[in-house]
Amino acid sequence: MKRALVVLSLMVGAAPAWRAWFGADKMKHFLASAFVQSAAYSLARSAGASRSSSQAVAGATSLTVGVAKEVRDKKKGSRFSVPDLAWDAAGAASMAALLNRAR
Repeated sequence: MKRALVVLSLMVGAAPAWRAWFGADKMKHFLASAFVQSAAYSLARSAGASRSSSQAVAGATSLTVGVAKEVRDKKKGSRFSVPDLAWDAAGAASMAALLNRAR
């Protein structure tokens, strides 16, 4: 019980840091990046690229879109968010894994 109270107090004290990594918009970053990965992969495959080349194109496209979004946020007065980029990368990597299994 004592340990649970210590962990709970640490989590409450770290709420702003917790929200930076698990805020409401993180799922949007994950899903948008997964969509970009899938769309770019599909476009590359329909253009005749191999599976591995299509994955490389899709990964580069997802990375570019994610970084461009954060640069745009910075220019608009917000902050450049590393947690947002981490969720973007997680979405792209998850979709890449799914696409590797697709036939």
